[in-house]
Amino acid sequence: MASTFKSALPFWIGLSMGPIIIAAALLGGFWVLSIPFVIWYVFPTLDAVLGKEQTNPAPSEKGVQLKWHRLNLLLWPILQFFILFGLIAFHKGLDLNGWELTGLFFSLGVMTGTIGINYAHELMHQPRRGDRWLADILMAMVLYSHFRSEHLLVHHRYVGTPRDAVTARYNENVHRFFIRVLKASYLSAFRAEAQRLTRQGLAWYDLKNPFWIYWLLQLLMLGFAYGLAGFWGVLLFAFQAFIAVFHLELINYLEHYGLTRKYLGNGKYEAVQPHHSWNAKHRATNWLLINLQRHSDHHYKPSRAYPLLHTYPKQLAPQLPYSYPIMGIIAVYPRLWRKFMNPKVKAWRAMHYPEISNWQPYNKGTNPPPN
Repeated sequence: MASTFKSALPFWIGLSMGPIIIAAALLGGFWVLSIPFVIWYVFPTLDAVLGKEQTNPAPSEKGVQLKWHRLNLLLWPILQFFILFGLIAFHKGLDLNGWELTGLFFSLGVMTGTIGINYAHELMHQPRRGDRWLADILMAMVLYSHFRSEHLLVHHRYVGTPRDAVTARYNENVHRFFIRVLKASYLSAFRAEAQRLTRQGLAWYDLKNPFWIYWLLQLLMLGFAYGLAGFWGVLLFAFQAFIAVFHLELINYLEHYGLTRKYLGNGKYEAVQPHHSWNAKHRATNWLLINLQRHSDHHYKPSRAYPLLHTYPKQLAPQLPYSYPIMGIIAVYPRLWRKFMNPKVKAWRAMHYPEISNWQPYNKGTNPPPN
């Protein structure tokens, strides 16, 4: 796979969210909700028109240059920073009433959560230190910096097990999941970093703990918001951050709902396989989310860059009936979600683990006895 501007261009579509929200701020009215409208309705419509992407890049990754695919990741943090703090600085001059301002910063949170956090997720997986710094800056803009530690040290290692807070349990609705995860993911991230330092003979408060960077960056962001617009600047900043974090955890909920790894005994689980993540092949949304919906391959090959991620047939990796935006809308209605997804989880269990008859411990997020 050659990285040409033409091949990378579809994945640059996320950058269009910047001009859209600027135009929405200037136009006011219902235009302030342009971002959620585009993400939740326009892209699913494009998916219906453009269909699904079934092909995979070439198996060999040696010597592949992805400069054009990478450039949009590097541009986004700059764009998001100026949009976020520009809207905070000039919110009084936009001539928006109360509901319009609320709608605008709701849309901003949808953007920073759907695009910003997703790009941060890709950047934090990269080997370059500068890329990881950009990820930290993006996560500080939504006050969720610990996500890097939680994601890399906990989620990827323990996905599908009780030790992973962000693996949604069977029958757990998204609202309870969100409340549980807010606390649990922070604690598990801090614990993972403290344990890593202990293995090096260091205390948790050593300056090598990245939480010092997380806290400092978040304080700088809050201080900048306060310096630009005082109390209202902090309030608007915190509101968009909350919306962004909800969207992050909503996507986490979709990606692993009800999917668990088989317990082998003695605290051990089977290795992560493609069938431990939900996937979607919808072309337009995968452009927007830089192939996040090819989630099985991301867990199977965490170091693989987003343009090189593979899709799998349904026999190897479970498929969602719709793309992430539609499934996210369904998820906020727990009864509707269970109606859609519980039969799929049961079919997945019967396909991959016919030998397991008692799923109750897995449902409760506890270690079952091995069969």
